Amino acid sequence: MRAPLPPADVADLGLCPDRMRRLVGVLQADVERGRLPGAVVVLARHGRIALMEGIGQLDPARDAPMPLDAVFRIYSMTKPIVSVAVMMLIEQGRLKLADPVHLHLPEYANQQLAVQTPDGVQLRPVQRPATVQDLLRHTAGLTYEFLGDSSVQQMYRQENMGARGRSNAEFSHALAALPLMFEPGSVWAYSRATDVLGRLVEVVTGQTLADHLQQAILAPLGMTDTAFTVPEADHDRIAEPFAHDPDGGIPLQLINPREHPTLQSGGGGLMSTAADYARFLQFVLNKGELGGVRLLGPRTVDFMTADHLGQIPGNDPALLPPGHGFGLGFAVRTAPGVAPMPGSVGTVHWSGIGGTSFFVDPAEQLFGIFLAQAPNQREHYRALFRTLAYAALVD
Repeated sequence: MRAPLPPADVADLGLCPDRMRRLVGVLQADVERGRLPGAVVVLARHGRIALMEGIGQLDPARDAPMPLDAVFRIYSMTKPIVSVAVMMLIEQGRLKLADPVHLHLPEYANQQLAVQTPDGVQLRPVQRPATVQDLLRHTAGLTYEFLGDSSVQQMYRQENMGARGRSNAEFSHALAALPLMFEPGSVWAYSRATDVLGRLVEVVTGQTLADHLQQAILAPLGMTDTAFTVPEADHDRIAEPFAHDPDGGIPLQLINPREHPTLQSGGGGLMSTAADYARFLQFVLNKGELGGVRLLGPRTVDFMTADHLGQIPGNDPALLPPGHGFGLGFAVRTAPGVAPMPGSVGTVHWSGIGGTSFFVDPAEQLFGIFLAQAPNQREHYRALFRTLAYAALVD
């Protein structure tokens, strides 16, 4: 397998070999006691790979060891890639952050807000329309149906907004017909906003989202294994979860990477590998460039990875912990302490519901990737991997 970045001696990068082995050992111990099916972990610093290791099994049902080129459902780690595509269009003058969404997607004109009153839910016109910036920073008033049981979330479930059998255009029209949960610009609420951005990319470019991502980002960055479906020749590289949740919970039904879904979900549809996503994160750490290919200007990357919430409150501390804001596609650390995991101010991160996560720390010139298909243990491994990674820094 081609290395995504040049390997290096761990000590030369300010990382302790013993502490790196501890990181791997902790995860291996969880494999041996049946809590983790398998994982691929990556740590890179100063543009070089310090750790890239497969742990456990690719597929517990087949008892196959985890290869470095395993393909994972990365779910919401799709969002930063689509956000980069949107920012590239903004750099090209084809969009503006302040554009109302309905300027490009007319179905979002005249949206209404669901308001709970003593007489039940009433619909009221929004005070201002959602903008492209609102979509990128999750302040567009949208939600996810699995994050609660409000009247709007019930409507999402009734409309089956997670269905993969309709086109991005059909998805967008169905979502636009539903009321908003929050006034645009008033609350950070994790949502299907990036799925709307996927449709926005299609309308602005005249391409499918898959074709545009391939042409504009994936091919230029050498991300050869990242797509909305896994080719048949690579089916034996697909990482799988346990058939039964090790903590006794109800297993999440993961998407099937072998299918060719009609919906190309900008918010959660991509499959990828450790090597591919390492290339994407090094591109971010390099402020928009990799291997002589520049897709974004450095100031645009700085702008994306700055906090865009200010005083706008968040509604989910598990997803947006204390000491964090949100930029354009990434959570952004705003305080050196406060948060329940280590990191420098300016660190950006995100994760996927299937058990994957990443962080990028510009101050330390460090990034980390944890890829697993362990959905019900995802919060545990996000924090554990980050803690063990920072413990290995010794310079």
